[in-house]
Amino acid sequence: MQKPFGFRRDLRLLSPAQFRTVFDQVDVKAPAEHCLLLARHNSENRPRLGFILSKKNVRLAVQRNRIKRYAREYLRLHQQELPPLDIIFMGRKGLGSLSDAELHRLVRKQFEKLSRRARS
Repeated sequence: MQKPFGFRRDLRLLSPAQFRTVFDQVDVKAPAEHCLLLARHNSENRPRLGFILSKKNVRLAVQRNRIKRYAREYLRLHQQELPPLDIIFMGRKGLGSLSDAELHRLVRKQFEKLSRRARS
């Protein structure tokens, strides 16, 4: 029995080719001070997510993992509400220093913005 809200491999961008297709054909952007979401429509029936969080922008591995955990959790819980997009979550300077509440708010706001722009 498969869990409907799991974060399976088919919900992730895994290969460099998958990332390259998003970079080559960006359909939707959701910029913010601390992060940038790039997306392109896919032929799948679900959104997929990949991360680019460099050590230069988010210093500690603990911080990078926390950011990924929050973004994955949001996608996992709201995947039925999001359009079928391949999404790249790119971190910018200062992202790792946000508090938990600020990070939750930022992730929610960015995904909602991306969803609105993709539908219009």
